[in-house]
Amino acid sequence: KKVINLQRKSFCSCPFYFRQDTAWITGCDFLPRLKCVVAVTERTVIVWDYKSKGSQNNCFTIKPMENGLLCVCTVTMSDYLAKDNILMGDDKGYVHLLTVTSDHFGLKQCKGKKESQLQVLDSKTFNIVKRKLHDDWVVKVKYISDLNCFGSCSSDSIHSFVLDDIKRLEDNLPVKEFSVPRGVNAFTYCGKAKVIVTGG
Repeated sequence: KKVINLQRKSFCSCPFYFRQDTAWITGCDFLPRLKCVVAVTERTVIVWDYKSKGSQNNCFTIKPMENGLLCVCTVTMSDYLAKDNILMGDDKGYVHLLTVTSDHFGLKQCKGKKESQLQVLDSKTFNIVKRKLHDDWVVKVKYISDLNCFGSCSSDSIHSFVLDDIKRLEDNLPVKEFSVPRGVNAFTYCGKAKVIVTGG
């Protein structure tokens, strides 16, 4: 995983080792409140404090996750300075909402340590809400702050694209969804045109 600073024309990277196994990183995003990088692998969420000095790389893995994670994005609606919300999609059609705070990682406490820190955190200690919205892989999730909604898409022909309030992840009320033959693989929102474009 690498972070590239376009103004300074520099980057930093951190390899992640999972004991005997290796895992593909299937998605990553930036946590604006915690100022960390979040990434997802097959059954793990990684939070990396990329600002660590020298050889010190504070990395936290949250596991195990029940299903294989395929995509991730940050929800930019929190008013709390030390709290971020993360949306994730998995290979069983679920969309997850994970809330993380600086207390979970003790980022200030780790700054004085000199060696790299790879800490495993139990996923059961986190507030994770999930809801099955698709009958196939969730290939993309995105929070659209202009609409105060999240979107998720899948190659599912019936539940191809969902666009609704993030509160729908916590209840069983119907969601706004669209059916597209062979599903939706990608989407984006243009605030100026007020249009959502999908591709399949």
